[in-house]
Amino acid sequence: MPRSITLHPSDNVATLIDPAREGETCTLQGEVSGQVVARQDVAFGHKICISPIPLGANVLKYGQVIGRATRAIALGEHAHVHNFDSARARGDLEERQELQP
Repeated sequence: MPRSITLHPSDNVATLIDPAREGETCTLQGEVSGQVVARQDVAFGHKICISPIPLGANVLKYGQVIGRATRAIALGEHAHVHNFDSARARGDLEERQELQP
């Protein structure tokens, strides 16, 4: 059974520490426990959604905002660049904020 880890109780994504195949049940370990069924194959080290994330909502990992959903992300779905914009290590975000009046 694939395993994933969460690092903060408010996280809505978990990082897989084993690869998961579509339909497999993943065990949640760390600050959130339980299980989630993978909706598609998810590679080792990638994120899986552990609670539904609506369009435009924050994606939380480490208890921190790491991005914003560009579409609704369902429970068990692979959370990655295809469904959220990263907010980490984005120098352009600070630059844009500075340019706004």
